[in-house]
Amino acid sequence: MQALPFLHRLDRYVLSQLALALALVTTGLVALIWLTQSLRFIQIIVSHGLSPFVFVKLTALLVPSFLSTILPITCFIVVLFIYVRLSGDRELTIMRGIGLSDLKLARPALALALAVTLLGYGLSLGVVPATLSTFRTYQYEIRNQIAAFLLEPGVFTPVSANIMVYVQSRDPAGGLKGIIIEDNRDPNAPATILARTGELITTAQGPVVVLENGSREQIDPKTGQLDMLTFERNTLSLAQAARAGGPVDNDAAEEPLGALLHPPATMEAGDRAKWIVEAQRRLTAPLSTLGYTLVALVAALGGTFRRHGGITRIIGAVVIVTALVALGLGVNNLAARNLALLPLIWVWAVIPVLVSLYLLLRQGAPRA
Repeated sequence: MQALPFLHRLDRYVLSQLALALALVTTGLVALIWLTQSLRFIQIIVSHGLSPFVFVKLTALLVPSFLSTILPITCFIVVLFIYVRLSGDRELTIMRGIGLSDLKLARPALALALAVTLLGYGLSLGVVPATLSTFRTYQYEIRNQIAAFLLEPGVFTPVSANIMVYVQSRDPAGGLKGIIIEDNRDPNAPATILARTGELITTAQGPVVVLENGSREQIDPKTGQLDMLTFERNTLSLAQAARAGGPVDNDAAEEPLGALLHPPATMEAGDRAKWIVEAQRRLTAPLSTLGYTLVALVAALGGTFRRHGGITRIIGAVVIVTALVALGLGVNNLAARNLALLPLIWVWAVIPVLVSLYLLLRQGAPRA
C-alpha cells in the first residue's frame, strides 16, 4: 500500500505503533464491555432454549455503541502511552535533534485522531442509531418468542407487570388446561379469567393464548358487585402484554440526525429538548477525540526529559480528560433541562481543542 504523501518515514514509524496499540486496546475494552453487558442476556437465552445465534446477534448489535463511546478515551490512552515511551527511550530527543518541531512530532497522532474522529462521525450519525433501532426491534421479537416459553405448568408466571398466568398442565403441541389469568391492565377494574382449556398459538404479531369454556370475573368499580361473563372462546395476546420496552415510543438514540433536529410539533417539551440535545451531542462527541489527543500530546511533548517520563504531567493529563468526560455528561444534562445552555455543548467540544493546540504550538522543544 502506498504511504500517505504528507507522512515521512518517522511519521509512519510512530503512526504504525499508534494504530497497532489503538486496535489492541480498543478491541480489549470493547470485548470487556460486551462481556459485562451480555451477561444479562445469557440467562434468558439458556433457560428458554434459544439458539446461541440469537445471543450473538443480539449482543453484536450493541458493539457499535460501545465503540463510539470508548474510541476517544482509547485514542487518548494510546497517544499518551506511546509518546511517553518514545520520550523515555529518547527517541523523541533524536527526532528533535534532526530538526523536528513539536508540531511535526505530533503529526502522526493528529493524523490518527483525525481518522478516529471521522470514524466516530460515521458511527454516531449512521451506524449506532441504525443498530440500536434494530436491537430494540429484535429484542421485542425475542420477548414475544420467550413469552410462549414462560407458561410453565403449576407456576404463577408474571408475563408482564400487569398480567399473571397460571396453567395446570401443558402438552408439547401447545395445549393448555386449567388456566387462571390475573389481568391488571386496568388498575380500576382488575379481572380474573378462568378457562378449562386453551391453546398457545404463534402469530405474526406474537404468541396468543386462545381460551375455551371459561369466565371473566371482576368487581364493578361503581357498585362494588362481582360481575361474571362466561365465554366459549376468548383470546389473550401475550405479545401485547410483553410489549413493555418494545418499539412503541421513539427513542432519541435510535432516530436519524434529521429527525432529531426537527422533532414533531406534537412532542412534549421535555422530549423535544432531549431530541435536540441528542442531535448536538452526535455532532460534537466525535470532536472530543481531537481534544483528548491534543491534551495527551501537550503532556507527553512538554516539560524536560525524564527517563521514566514526567509523572506529574501524565497524571495532570488523565485528570483533565477525566474532568472533560464528566463535564460533558453534566453539560448534556443541563442543556436537556434548559435549551438556552445548548451552546455549552459546543464550548465543551471546541475549547479543549483550541487551548491544547495553542499550548502545543507555544511550547518549545524541551532540553535533553
